[in-house]
Amino acid sequence: MKKIILSLVVVASVLTACKSEKKDKVVETKKEAKVEVTVADLNNVDTATSILNWKGSKPTGTHNGTVMIKDGDLLVEEGNVKGGEFVIDMSSIKVLDIPAEKEGNGKLVGHLTSPDFFDVAKYPTSKFVITKVEDKGDKIHVTGNLTLKDVTKSITIPATVSTEGGVTTFSSEKFMVNRADFNVKYGSKSFFDNLKDKFIDDNMELSFVVKTKA
Repeated sequence: MKKIILSLVVVASVLTACKSEKKDKVVETKKEAKVEVTVADLNNVDTATSILNWKGSKPTGTHNGTVMIKDGDLLVEEGNVKGGEFVIDMSSIKVLDIPAEKEGNGKLVGHLTSPDFFDVAKYPTSKFVITKVEDKGDKIHVTGNLTLKDVTKSITIPATVSTEGGVTTFSSEKFMVNRADFNVKYGSKSFFDNLKDKFIDDNMELSFVVKTKA
């Protein structure tokens, strides 16, 4: 009996730690910040290798995928990020956890691009514009204006930057954004009552990998 109780305590501790870790990754959204460095004319981001990774969850499981960067600019001086702007092609949303040939893949992509979620026909692009960069030693804290649909909020995310073979790579750590802050309502407890176990988590996991042209 003691062994059973001990096992339950261990499981509960692990679950609590996982929930705490997930909560810690949620970035705070603030009022849109002023852009100090304009980099719109650089056009030096390699759109073929730069992506935004995403992951969403619900009580029955998770889905994950990618969205391509349509165009972008990354200003780096002496190895330090000074500014940047990444335009995200919302029409390029891909689902990776369901085989591409399966019907469910197409259905999910269709749902995500519909007015229920990101309404891609009306809002074909999203954007992240860097407004401030702070050196934290082995990583940097990047503050930027994230635009999803018709909402722009300032967020701060941890990231690293490295250069090899003339290519600079900007990689953010995984971070959680509350989609309700950006008016993405479908299946959200923030907007609807009595969803029971049919809800979809408001917090969606994102991460950037942006590379410059060689």
